[in-house]
Amino acid sequence: MPAIHLRLGAFSAALAILAASSTGAFAQKKYDIGATDTEIKIGNIMPYSGPASAYGVIGKTEEAYFRKINAEGGINGRKITFITYDDNYSPPKTVEQARRLVESDEVLLIFNPLGTPPNSAIQTYMNQKKVPQLFVATGATKWNDPRTFPWTMGWQPNYQSEAIIYAKYILKNKPDAKIAVLYQNDDYGKDYLKGFKDGLGAKAASMIVAEDAYEVTEPTIDSHIVRLKASGADVFFNITTPKFAAQAIKKNAELGWKPLHFLNNVSSSIGSVIKPAGFENAQGIISSQYLEDPTDPQWKADKGMIAWNKFLDKYYPEANRADANVMYAYIVSQGLVHVLKACGDDLTRANIMKQAASLHDLKFDGLLPGIKVNTSATDFAPLSQLQLMRFKGETWDRFGEILSGDVGG
Repeated sequence: MPAIHLRLGAFSAALAILAASSTGAFAQKKYDIGATDTEIKIGNIMPYSGPASAYGVIGKTEEAYFRKINAEGGINGRKITFITYDDNYSPPKTVEQARRLVESDEVLLIFNPLGTPPNSAIQTYMNQKKVPQLFVATGATKWNDPRTFPWTMGWQPNYQSEAIIYAKYILKNKPDAKIAVLYQNDDYGKDYLKGFKDGLGAKAASMIVAEDAYEVTEPTIDSHIVRLKASGADVFFNITTPKFAAQAIKKNAELGWKPLHFLNNVSSSIGSVIKPAGFENAQGIISSQYLEDPTDPQWKADKGMIAWNKFLDKYYPEANRADANVMYAYIVSQGLVHVLKACGDDLTRANIMKQAASLHDLKFDGLLPGIKVNTSATDFAPLSQLQLMRFKGETWDRFGEILSGDVGG
């Protein structure tokens, strides 16, 4: 009898040890390089100089937003260290900066690096290293490929979807259009062009009467505009980054060329494109958007816009509030903070990607009503909806329904 009691006692003790150890394992904090009890290191790469420097404001806004988060107590008690480098919008420099962030600075992830060619240059490296290349600041369709590149995720609506929306609008409203296309001669420009031609379908060959590509290293695109005008086109699809978009709008006005003008949404910022090009030169341009326009008085009492203005007042007072890139950065930063909070005490790179792929109907301050963030293990495109808008007076006038181009990853 005593022997039985002894065995039962030992068994109970073993159970108690097992329970204690498993509870400890359950509550245990898990970290990869770049995360500790007190810190989360986040890397970022932006073109603070060079041909796409208008986008540098995105990195500055993100830095300000993370200062706000830190002032409010951080992420589950951990402060964000945000390390951002300039790559001059030059892919070889992007590679150099990505290696520096991952191997020297030892960041947990690289967040919102900008540009299609720069991100293309580091995608294989980031996936080989199994470091999240999260919410990249480019709408190239290829970022939604979780099977091949499980460590890379996009953010904004993809370029092909956007271009399909414009193509459908033209087919419906101007079926006899003669179309001229100007595009940047890289993955970004070609992605838009593919979507546009797919959207036009069999009519693409007859409707597109001229297409011209420019290099990002060119100082001006004036000669391209002259050539396109000479084609006799009455519709112009302008696939350009901000500096060149402003040049194109100005040159059209100078030449007296007044086609129905479609401008890709990456260059729809009033502050960095439309105002420098001249409001009078931009009347009637059609673009699309998924975020609230800070210059539009209709959002004055909107809670998201009020919060955005309060944030800027305190943490980035010198920001150009007419620049849509500032709102873009504010929204994508909310996305990262949501993911990091959802990770809890499991700040591993794998869990970051798992949480980023588990977003369901999220509405962040600054998104247009009806537009929500959704992802899954097989869908790495957080935003997929847009609304058309037309430039009128000194602001964009939205029209029609919330639309989605039917392109998957």
